[in-house]
Amino acid sequence: MNDALRQALAASRLTDTDVAARIGVDPKTVRRWLSGKKPYARHRWAAADLLGIAGSELWPEDEPRTPHVPATTSLRSIYPHRSDVPTDLWRTLFEEAEHEIGILVYSGLFLADDAGILRLLERKARAGVVVRVLLGDPDSTSVAQRGTDEGIGDALAAKIRNALVLYRPLFGVDGIEVRLHATVLYNSIYRADDQLLINHHIYGAPASATPILHIDGRASAEMAMTFVQSFEQTWETAAAYRP
Repeated sequence: MNDALRQALAASRLTDTDVAARIGVDPKTVRRWLSGKKPYARHRWAAADLLGIAGSELWPEDEPRTPHVPATTSLRSIYPHRSDVPTDLWRTLFEEAEHEIGILVYSGLFLADDAGILRLLERKARAGVVVRVLLGDPDSTSVAQRGTDEGIGDALAAKIRNALVLYRPLFGVDGIEVRLHATVLYNSIYRADDQLLINHHIYGAPASATPILHIDGRASAEMAMTFVQSFEQTWETAAAYRP
């Protein structure tokens, strides 16, 4: 019996039929997962992303993976999967920002669902740090296509709408702005001044299952600027969100 998976479904208010429809499997398959059968890797990734929880929490019997690989001076670390990034690193990244925090994602639900991160963003904004959040437009063709590519269909648009609800306490806080973009993203970008976490997007895999690069812009301004410019171009074409 997979109690962790059962509890995650209950917390998300999803049934085995809901999960089956969004991942693209038979409901009997999901029930076998609940009974303890381990899914294929692509289904584990899709289920974890759908439920907003690390795959290692749902299937802790998985063999441990190398959490990160030390890299060069400019490339501080490489994480095989976003789910391997330590929770403390996200908080440290944003906590150390003195001028600007930037988040460019489709949904980024794992951040929006973290009350500690939301409080941190509000506190940094009130201290004078500019906080800009770019989420995918849930009604855009880009989001629809990405949902199809990941095998979760309209669940991605639903996750974005969920994230917008969770970000609601930040709306109206001076220094925080949320915009919706209709861009095809090849990476998610998380920026705190000159430190960046770059999450690659790979066809058929959710962002939680794909690699992350930690780039130190102080050591390689040219490498960092490539991603910063991508963020800025997306920001300029995005529409301000008005709840």
